[in-house]
Amino acid sequence: TLIPTRFNRQRREVCFMPSGATEPLFVPWESLSAWVIEAQGATQYGIHRQYGMGIGYHHGETLTSLEFQCAGLPLAISHWEAIRGYMEYEVNDLKSIQDLQDLQGPDDPPHEGLHTFRNARARMHQQIRDGSRSRTSGFFWYLYHVMTLWTIPNRLVEWEVRRLEEIGKQALPDAMREWSEPLPKNQWAKPSEELLRLSEQVRQLQKRQPRRPITEIFAEVQRSPSNGKRRA
Repeated sequence: TLIPTRFNRQRREVCFMPSGATEPLFVPWESLSAWVIEAQGATQYGIHRQYGMGIGYHHGETLTSLEFQCAGLPLAISHWEAIRGYMEYEVNDLKSIQDLQDLQGPDDPPHEGLHTFRNARARMHQQIRDGSRSRTSGFFWYLYHVMTLWTIPNRLVEWEVRRLEEIGKQALPDAMREWSEPLPKNQWAKPSEELLRLSEQVRQLQKRQPRRPITEIFAEVQRSPSNGKRRA
């Protein structure tokens, strides 16, 4: 039985269900480690690169971790930023990170699928009628989607979503179900003073240098002499 890793920002904990374990493992959020993976090798066809993102926690000498492949290094970093932003209340819904083109209607499910394809096509036709888009652009829109197998990618996404929903319906351990229940606001866990201080340094540096990659900002804050060996 596959039980997904869960993140609880009210408790500021992460719940792992290690393979073969009978009970879930609850990890303090600020004790979690995260990393990105970049590997490359040479073949007769050229350089082959692979990327991934991982999260984990050391308990004793055992590392419990979760890793998955990503299409590129920026995407691997973005996966972590989405998780971090959710846990720190910077991201509060999927739409703000998954629907940047605003292709989901108010009654649409919060994932890509046939509805986003149809909404994109309807918007394209409306733009042609409004004069903000040329018919030539519309022709290339159709050509691109024909070359990328029309609605097959969207149907595959919907199939994968249904598969994951079926997995989610499987029985959770009682401890995980109880842990997942919402808490009264006065019982919500608070971030540590160190994290608040470092986060403020990151925000101030990002405000001064908005175009700088977030990874460089985190690295500079971590290297700051005032932080010693503390982790950002």
